[in-house]
Amino acid sequence: MLKCYLDAGILNENTTIFAHSIAPVFICKFLIENKVKVKRLVFICGFNNYFGIDEDYDTVNKTMYLDNLEDIKNYCNDIVCFYTKNDPYVKYEVEKDFADLISTKQVVIEDGGHLNSESGYTEFKELLEFI
Repeated sequence: MLKCYLDAGILNENTTIFAHSIAPVFICKFLIENKVKVKRLVFICGFNNYFGIDEDYDTVNKTMYLDNLEDIKNYCNDIVCFYTKNDPYVKYEVEKDFADLISTKQVVIEDGGHLNSESGYTEFKELLEFI
């Protein structure tokens, strides 16, 4: 799907991308491999090279992981990472390490769980600032 946006000229240096959970590392991989620069990345509960969630998830997720994650800084100068201290799926340290490696701004939400409806997080007004 992102390739379609790229081919249509929609994905460019004026683009802001929001991504959650495994999607942030997928977005990073796509941008790095395709050498695409974007305006801003807003990542929620992102992680890289993290195993142990579940065997099925690990099998799928490992294809998206990057050894050169820091290279994303060549394709975006404004990377915001939201994460929580009580995510039931991804450890706090893993989300923080991801954010520490690439972000220009970090926002920690104390009791947001995985920042999804399952965790009772149905409104995310903090994101409006980054549109």
